[in-house]
Amino acid sequence: MSSPTQIDPRGPRFGAVITSVLLAAVLILGPNSTLGLVILLIQTVAFALGSLVGLHAQPWGLIFRTAIRPRLGAPTHLEDVRPPRFAQAVGLGFALFGILGWFVSPVLFYIAVGGALFAALLNALFNFCLGCEIYLYIARVRGRSAVGGA
Repeated sequence: MSSPTQIDPRGPRFGAVITSVLLAAVLILGPNSTLGLVILLIQTVAFALGSLVGLHAQPWGLIFRTAIRPRLGAPTHLEDVRPPRFAQAVGLGFALFGILGWFVSPVLFYIAVGGALFAALLNALFNFCLGCEIYLYIARVRGRSAVGGA
């Protein structure tokens, strides 16, 4: 299955809601909780699939496409998949640092997981994808089209 180039923008926002709940649970459980680590590992795998394989492989997107989107009307527009996929890569980085922090430094754990939660909440609550905006800024600085061409 090939990855689509355009996506329903409601899918990443739905995923951000699930991500926010999971990361909030991780922070509440703290860096000494095995359950917290397991939840963080699950979210890390979700970020890895979304960024490395594609959003079509991201489990929260799969839930949206199979259980939620069929109950909604058609989206008013589609969006380029590259910014949200980049946002997944940023989330993956934060999650990996969170895992490292779980093992070596509670401060690193809280900063990394808190940073990922902050970005997920921005998307979930305000439809503002921080990672997407970073992608678009980098594309502008590099002089490339942020949507459409490479």
